Amino acid sequence: MNKLIYKGALAVAVTIVSLNASAEAIVTFAHPANMADVPRSVIDRENMEWHFSEHFTYLSKQLPAGQNLKVEMLDIDLAGDEFPRVAIRDVRVLKGRADWPRLHLRYTIEQDGQAVRTGEAKLSNPNYLMGVNRYTHEMYSHEKQMVEDWWRKEVVAAH
Repeated sequence: MNKLIYKGALAVAVTIVSLNASAEAIVTFAHPANMADVPRSVIDRENMEWHFSEHFTYLSKQLPAGQNLKVEMLDIDLAGDEFPRVAIRDVRVLKGRADWPRLHLRYTIEQDGQAVRTGEAKLSNPNYLMGVNRYTHEMYSHEKQMVEDWWRKEVVAAH
C-alpha cells in the first residue's frame, strides 16, 4: 500500500515538473549595440539580456501546456539615464522625468511549431516610479514590471 502511494506521488511530481519544463521562451536581441539605451560594456549588456530572457521564461510558464514563446527585442531604452564613471561601474540615475523605460518587441506564441498568436508591442511607462513594483530589489525592475503588466493585459487575457 505504501509503495503504491509513493509511486503515485512520484508520478504526479514528475508530471508537474515535466509540464513546467515544457514552457520555453526564446529571446533574441536585434542589434543590441544600436539600441536606444542599453549598457555600454559587453558584460553588462549580456547580463541585461540574461535578465530579460529569464523574465520571459518565467512569464511563459503561464502559457497553456505545449505552447512556447519567442520574443525578438527590437529596441530597448532602460529606465533612467546612465552616467559613465571612471574606474567603477556606470551609474544609472532614475529621475522620473523623460527617462521612463521603453521596449519595442515582436513576439510569437507557438504550439506544435505553428504560430498561435503573433504581435508587436511598443511598451512604455512614464509613471514608472509610481505604483507597486513586484521587482523592486531586482535589476531592471521597472522594465520587468512593465513587461509583466503588458503580459497580463495583452497575452494572458487573450487566452
